[in-house]
Amino acid sequence: MKKSCNTLLFLGILLLAVSLLVTGCGSKEATAEKVLTIGIDLPLTGPCARSGEEFKNAVELAFNEIGNKIGDYTVKLVWINDQSDPQVATSAYEQAVQKDKIDVGLMGWNSSTSVALMEPVAKYQIPHFFSEGATDLVNEKWNSDEKYKYWMVKGWATPEKLSVAYIYAINEAIANKIWVPRNKKIFFLSEDTDWGRSFSSKLSELFKKEGWTVVGDEYVKPGDSDLLAVLTKVKNSDASLYGGTFYSVPSQTSLIKQSRELNIKAMLIVDALNSTSDWYKMVGDASDFVLDSAPMYRDTDIAKKFVADYKAKYGYEPSTTAGGLQYDYSRFFIKMANECLKENGKLDSATIYQYAAENLWTGKINFTDGVVMENYEFNADSIPDPVVDAGKFVFPVVQYTKGKMNVVWPSSQKVMDMQIPEYAK
Repeated sequence: MKKSCNTLLFLGILLLAVSLLVTGCGSKEATAEKVLTIGIDLPLTGPCARSGEEFKNAVELAFNEIGNKIGDYTVKLVWINDQSDPQVATSAYEQAVQKDKIDVGLMGWNSSTSVALMEPVAKYQIPHFFSEGATDLVNEKWNSDEKYKYWMVKGWATPEKLSVAYIYAINEAIANKIWVPRNKKIFFLSEDTDWGRSFSSKLSELFKKEGWTVVGDEYVKPGDSDLLAVLTKVKNSDASLYGGTFYSVPSQTSLIKQSRELNIKAMLIVDALNSTSDWYKMVGDASDFVLDSAPMYRDTDIAKKFVADYKAKYGYEPSTTAGGLQYDYSRFFIKMANECLKENGKLDSATIYQYAAENLWTGKINFTDGVVMENYEFNADSIPDPVVDAGKFVFPVVQYTKGKMNVVWPSSQKVMDMQIPEYAK
């Protein structure tokens, strides 16, 4: 009898322990924190590190404003340093997927790294949004296979859609006798990247159609600072217009300063000079008369607040391209994620992809509360690019004078006529 009681006591204790264990596990699962892990692709080191710094700051500001919460999900940001190098980018992204378990990806700066990153994104089916890698190669790859649709949409349109603004601005200046070029020769000089080659190639085609002769087409490695040899070629070509696109700060700075040292008698285009906020500190008045196609901050309270908050926290004003656009795209994603959560009850790679395919690609959701563009919109005709149109994704042509950006085209935004220096007449 005693033995039987002991056995029953033992069994009772065992059942109680099991019950507590099960209850405890169930309680832990019930209270487990929901986390949405977002990988942010950006160049924190390398030739575009300053742009990467602005990326990081702008994204942080956007998510800090919502307390890093989307519904009942805590947002965890994972910084993927691609170093502006395709191989490094691929390896870093793989690590973010395997080690950090990212659910979704955002941003990106360089075209070459964007093309490379489409592979791991497709492999792991991680929906990735708003990379500014704009080369046509991204579009070609996106349309070549359904698996690349995980590179959901770009944050920047292809060169031919945006660079045509230079043609309009130049033609208007010539038609109005503001500029009478001594010839119609143009020399292209861009960074040796997918974006740089796409930009020069597309702009070359456009200028040829307008009767210009392309007398040179050169490329320099991002980060190169000794451009005297290639700029001497520009000078000897007698081109009345030259330039291209550069996102590397050392190359931008050298292009402008060394052009002035050589006294090149031509108008200069430096596309993306405004990609970092402290460009004027580096080049000074040597940037006078330079042409660029650059977005401007909107004259709204929210835009003014963003610039003020950014400067208060980080000590300098953000550029529109590396700061303002990232802030807007972060907030656009937050809007989408909130709507996705309402519709599906959860946030993960699958639900975010499906929601974007059904709503972002079709234009059912857009973003009109931006600090740079009036309306960020995508549709079946534009994807993976944003819709390029007045009031949507479009850049005016600006000319720099004394550190200020002055719109010279289109007429609806123009603050002055294009200024032609004596040496270019």
